[in-house]
Amino acid sequence: MKRLLNKQIVLGVTGGVAAYKSADLARRLREAGAEVRVVMTENAKQFITPLTMQAVSGNPVHDDLFDLKAEAAMGHIELGRWADVILIAPASADCMARLVRGEANDLLTTLCLVTHAPIALAPAMNQSMWKHTATQENVQALQAKGVSILGPGEGSQACGDIGLGRMLEPAELVDHVAALFKPGCLDGKKIIITAGPTHEAIDAVRFITNASSGKMGYALAEAAIEAGAEVILISGPVNILAPTHVEKVAVITAQDMFKEVMSRVENCDLFLSVAAVSDYRSKTIATHKIAKIAFTEVLELERNPDIVASVAQLKNRPFIVGFAAETDNLEVKAKAKLVNKKLDMIVANEVSVGMRGDENAVTVFWSDQQREFLKKSKRKLARELIKMIGDVMTANAFTKGEMDAK
Repeated sequence: MKRLLNKQIVLGVTGGVAAYKSADLARRLREAGAEVRVVMTENAKQFITPLTMQAVSGNPVHDDLFDLKAEAAMGHIELGRWADVILIAPASADCMARLVRGEANDLLTTLCLVTHAPIALAPAMNQSMWKHTATQENVQALQAKGVSILGPGEGSQACGDIGLGRMLEPAELVDHVAALFKPGCLDGKKIIITAGPTHEAIDAVRFITNASSGKMGYALAEAAIEAGAEVILISGPVNILAPTHVEKVAVITAQDMFKEVMSRVENCDLFLSVAAVSDYRSKTIATHKIAKIAFTEVLELERNPDIVASVAQLKNRPFIVGFAAETDNLEVKAKAKLVNKKLDMIVANEVSVGMRGDENAVTVFWSDQQREFLKKSKRKLARELIKMIGDVMTANAFTKGEMDAK
């Protein structure tokens, strides 16, 4: 169920007895790795309470189109943008009819007009209502608009009837929702990502470091998981929680990071060298605090190992992507590193744009090609970079296969 890892799902609940299944559905979606936000209609609250849906989803329930607090934080526009998919389960006959007509008279139908995300409906109604010509015409109209209709199932119903109209079971719906997402571009791949700064001790209280926040590396780890990869995140000291389903290895120094990378990298398919590793460390580390007056006399530096260049020298090397932050001559310096360090690809950004903040803009160089990514959130940028890297890896593997065949 990796396709649902970190996916953002709006679960719409409309009025019907099957709403009792919605709580289990929300729980199962979360167990599959998705983040769930619930939107309830007024009729839905007659069958299951918002408190229950809040408890199982882990988020406040949205139910009011004119909630001023929601508009100030995550209103109907933002919620529609947030969603990777909108799943309405149960979807009543009334809800389906209103969606066909393009009505926007409550929060849920408004979201469906606002969003660019896929919409899926799990119908639940009496078997006679499902068979009715009007409902079947609505089903066809919704499918023509690109809406996925999941079910309904057949069996006994609350009214005593037997036939089509039951909402599919939560486990079935989770599988159907997962199928809405294409297989990840890194399915089955093992990846190592380095992130954050390193700290190189000088004495008992001082160390050499840099301004890296680790945000780009962590965003790439999350995006790689979404793309189906198995991810090892080797991270220097940062104040960020590791994404779920990532194996995190915490390190302090460049030598620690070098050791952890080299012990694992020959078994991986892709290495993303995102960390801002200190180039130098103190030759000796004082156990006491060095007096200010003696500081310049005591401090002697030596080079740290070049991790990404060392990986590039391996016989069984993975696909290697380096990262470079520069203050000037971005293209010239990035291309020089690409060649000198024998990388497959390099992602370069201006220090003033990407350091510490939540947004970044980069230019990627590989072979004789390059591609520019304009400024955007690091999370969104990470998804686009992972997609591009996966595409290039696939193309390179295909080319190699053709050459080997010849």
